[in-house]
Amino acid sequence: MKRNGMRMVALTGAVALGLGLAGCSGGSEGGGGDAAAEDIQVGVAMPTETSERWIADGDAVKSQLEEAGYEVDLQFANDDIPRQQQQLDQMITNGADILIVASIDGTALATQLENAASKGIPVIAYDRLINGTEDVDFYVTFDNYTVGVQQAQSLLRGLGYLDENYEETGLDEEKIIEVFAGSPDDNNATFFYNGAMDTLKPFLDDGRLTIGSGQDDFDTVSTLRWDQATAQKRMEDLITSTYDGGSGQLDGVLSPFDGISRGIITALENAGYGSTIEEGLPVLSGQDAEIASVKMIEDGVQYATIFKDTRKLATAAVDAASAYAEGSEPEANDTESYDNGVKVVPSFLLESDIVTQAEIQPLLIDSEYWTEDEVASGVAE
Repeated sequence: MKRNGMRMVALTGAVALGLGLAGCSGGSEGGGGDAAAEDIQVGVAMPTETSERWIADGDAVKSQLEEAGYEVDLQFANDDIPRQQQQLDQMITNGADILIVASIDGTALATQLENAASKGIPVIAYDRLINGTEDVDFYVTFDNYTVGVQQAQSLLRGLGYLDENYEETGLDEEKIIEVFAGSPDDNNATFFYNGAMDTLKPFLDDGRLTIGSGQDDFDTVSTLRWDQATAQKRMEDLITSTYDGGSGQLDGVLSPFDGISRGIITALENAGYGSTIEEGLPVLSGQDAEIASVKMIEDGVQYATIFKDTRKLATAAVDAASAYAEGSEPEANDTESYDNGVKVVPSFLLESDIVTQAEIQPLLIDSEYWTEDEVASGVAE
C-alpha cells in the first residue's frame, strides 16, 4: 500500500534544542524537565488490525511521529478491551510522555486515563471520542455528523433522488431500503447514524422511501464491533423475514462501513439479488475506502464509500502531540460538538469525501492513496 505525499510534521528548532513536555492534566512526572524530541516517547493505541483502515492509521501516525523525531510505541489491541487497557497501562509504566488513543470502547479507559493524568501525560483521542472522563485533553477526528450526511447522500444519489451535485432530481418513485449502523460502543457511530437519518428523513416522511422491515432505531440496527459477519447475518435474517427469501423488492441499504457493506453484499448475492447494481443488486453506501470495496465500486457492486484520508488525520494527531511537546495547546476548530458526558473536548475536525466510480481516479489514485494496480486487484500492495 502506497502512502506517498504525506505532509510530515517537523519539530521547531526550539523543540529540537530541548523543550520540556507540558502535561495538560496536571502533574509533571510524565514529561518533566527539558527533553529533546528523541527523548519524548509517544504511546499510540489502535483498536485492531482486522481492518486495513486501522493498520493504515497506525502506520501513518507512527511514520509521521518518527519523522518528527519522537520515539513511538505503537500497539494494536485486536478489539480486545482488556488488552487495550493493559497496553495503555504498560505504555504509562514504560514512560510514555504523550498518548494517542483510538479506543475500542470509549467508556472503558477511565482508570488508565486517570493514571495518565496523575503523571501529567496529555491524552489525544484519535477518531473515536473517549467518554465519561475529564482526563482526555484533545480530540482529532473527521466531521462525523457530516460523514453520516454523506453516506445518506450517496445512497440517495445511487437511488436517483439526487444528482451528481447532490441536488434533488424530482424523482418521486417509491423505493424500499434497509438501515445499518455502526458499533454502539463507538461514539462516532451515533454521529454517523444521526447525520444519515436526518438526511433521509424528508424522503421517509413523504413516502418516497420506506424501510421495509420497519427497523430504524439505533439499538436495533447497530452492528457490534462493526463486524462483517454480524452484518451479513442480520441481512440474511431480514431477507428471510421481510423479503421472501430474496424475491422481495429491496432497492438500497444504508451502510456505515465498507466491511459491513461487504457482509451485506454477500447476503444479497447469496439470496439471488444479482452480482452488480446493474443486475439488480441494491445500492449500498460505505465508509473508509477499503481497497476491497473500492474494487467493488469500480466493478459496479458497491455504489459508494466515504473517503477519510488517514494521512491527514495522522498529521492532525502529530500536530497536537507537537503542540504539547512545545508546551502549548493544540489548535482546535470545534469546541462545542464533542461532549463526552463530563466535558466538551476541544477538537480538530477534518473533511471527508464521497467516492463513487467517478471519484476513484481523482480522489484515491491521483492522491496516491491507492494505485491503479491495487484498485484493479482489490488487494493492497
